[in-house]
This record gives sequence, C-alpha cells and structure tokens, in this order.
Amino acid sequence: MSAENVQENTQVPQEVSHEITLFSEPIAHIGNFTITNSLIMSWLTVIILVTFFILVGKKIVKKGKVRKAPKGIQNFFEIILEQALDMADSATGDRKKTVKFLPVVLALFLFILVNNWLGLLPGVGTIGFVETANGHSAFVPYLRGGTADLNTTLALSLFAVILSHILGVVWIGVWNHLNKFINFKAFLQIAGHVRKDPMVLIVNPIKAFVSVIEFIGEIAKVASLSLRLFGNIFAGEVLLGSMMAIFAFMLPLPFMFLEIIVGIVQALVFAILALVFMSIATTAEEH
Repeated sequence: MSAENVQENTQVPQEVSHEITLFSEPIAHIGNFTITNSLIMSWLTVIILVTFFILVGKKIVKKGKVRKAPKGIQNFFEIILEQALDMADSATGDRKKTVKFLPVVLALFLFILVNNWLGLLPGVGTIGFVETANGHSAFVPYLRGGTADLNTTLALSLFAVILSHILGVVWIGVWNHLNKFINFKAFLQIAGHVRKDPMVLIVNPIKAFVSVIEFIGEIAKVASLSLRLFGNIFAGEVLLGSMMAIFAFMLPLPFMFLEIIVGIVQALVFAILALVFMSIATTAEEH
C-alpha cells in the first residue's frame, strides 16, 4: 500500500469544542417553534412547583376545608409565609400592598430559586450531543440552567417592570402615573402661577426634564435585574465547569455549596427589587 493510500485511509479525529454561550442552544424544532435547553429547564421548574403545591394543598385542605389546627408541613409553610409578609412590609410599608403583591413576588422567587438549583444537578450542561456545522464540531448540552440564559432573565425582568407599570395605572390612575414620566402638571402650572411666582418659569421646566429621566431609569431597571441575575448564575456555571475540568472529584463540592447560597441570594434580591419597583409605581408622586 502506498503512502498516499495510507494517508487517505487515516482519519484524523476532529476536535470537539464546548463553547460557553450567553444564550441557550436549540436542541429540537416543532414546526417553527424552537425548543432550547434552557426552555426545557424552565418547563421542568414549572412542573416541579405545580406538582409540589398541589400535593401540599391536598394535605392542608381536607373535604374542601382548610385545617384550623395546622400541623406538619402546614406549620412550616405558615411560618415561611409569615416571615415573607413581614419582610415584604419592610419594603412596601403597607400591608394592603404586601397582600396584593406578595403572590406574584413569591412566584418569581420560587421560579428563579428552583431554576438556579436545577442548574447544579449532575448531567446539566455535561450530557448532550455533538453538532457539526461548517466543518466545526461543538458540544451542545441537552439541559442548561434557565437563569444561566440571558433570554430567560431578560423576560423575567420585563415581566416585573411592565407589571409594576400596570399596577401603577390601576393603583393611582393613568394621569398620575403618566405624570411621573411626562410631567404635564408642571407645564400646566406655569400659566396659573407665573404672576405670583416667576420662579415657576425655571423650576417647572426642570421638573419636567427630571420626569423624562425616569424613562432612562425604567430601562436601567430591566438591565440591572436581568444582568445581575444572569451574571451571577452564568459565572457560577463557568466556575463549576472549570473546576470539574481540573479535577472532577471532591474539588467542585465547596463551589457547589457556594452556588446553592448564591442561588438563594439572587432569587431573593430579584424578588425584593421587583417588590420595591411595584411599591414605588403604586405610590403617588406627592407622597
């Protein structure tokens, strides 16, 4: 056999890279709908939470009535709820607002928390398939932590900020809420007060300009909420991947414990900030 034939028959193994991306990777398509690895984790989170609370609800509610004397797991959840109400009161300063906003805020907290923790399970980010495109082979994991995807955290942030505006319109009215961003009151007061106080010609346009800056603040809210959550969870994913590449046994354990704490803290920070945004949006400007 000639040297040329030997060279042709010898297959050089192609190097497979595992690229860390800011966004999730598609793993399947149903028509025009793309299923990504982080979307599967988000679905799994919803299934876990819904199943868990249905089972808990069956234990608490018997024959359509809630137990008057709590026991077992009901005691635990009542303590958690009481602490959550007290913590929310410190942010809103109003129990009425707390009762209205807490269900949404707790749902956000639990969704983010479970997503953060599911990303630490064995196999997440490490089991997948090799995709080849344009002569380049890359490893694509079947599962990826939902909050380690910028799309997910951005969607959560948009939901929280948009909901705060909807609540603001419902709570204080369209006119009062709109004047936080376009201060029509400041312009309308100029004509009525200019004779008594000429300073309104200077002060009121400044007020109007300051209200326009609120638009920038709303964009900053979305950016800060999404990037803070994504940055911390994504950094933890990269850190654990690096530690497992160095030594897969024992070495990653302290970092996994650290990521469990980070998962709680980041979920709590996101939930509290969302609650604060809702509270501010539902407070009249005079107050």
